[in-house]
Amino acid sequence: MLLFGHPYIDFEPFYHIVEINEIERTPANSTLFVHFDESNLDIIRHMKNNHLSYAIEAANLSEVILAHNLGANYILVKENLAKSAQNVAENYLFDAKILCRLTNDVDLEEKIIEGIDGVIYAQAIIKTSN
Repeated sequence: MLLFGHPYIDFEPFYHIVEINEIERTPANSTLFVHFDESNLDIIRHMKNNHLSYAIEAANLSEVILAHNLGANYILVKENLAKSAQNVAENYLFDAKILCRLTNDVDLEEKIIEGIDGVIYAQAIIKTSN
C-alpha cells in the first residue's frame, strides 16, 4: 500500500494545478494533480502529451474510467468510492493506482483490509495557485 502525506513516511507531494502555466512552478519530475472536470481537459491532455506524472480526482466510477483512459498515473477518490474504484481498476487491469483520500489514520486499517492501492492525506497536496 502506498502512503502519501503520512507523518511517519517520506513522500513526494502532489502539486495541485488549475492552469497549464502553473506546471512551470512545480519541481521537475513532480506529480501533478487536477480534479476531473471538462474545464481541465486541456491541462490533462497537456500532461499526457508531455509524459508528465499526474493524478486525477474522480467523483464517480464513470470519472474513474475516464481518468484511466486519459492516462492518469493515480486516481484519487473519496472513502465511499474507494472499494468500488479499486474493483474497477482490478477488473480492467488499470496501470493507474487508486488512492483514497483520508483525513486521519482511523480509516487506514479499513483501506488496508479493502486492498486499496494507497491513501493520500491532505498534507500531500500542495496548491500552486493562490
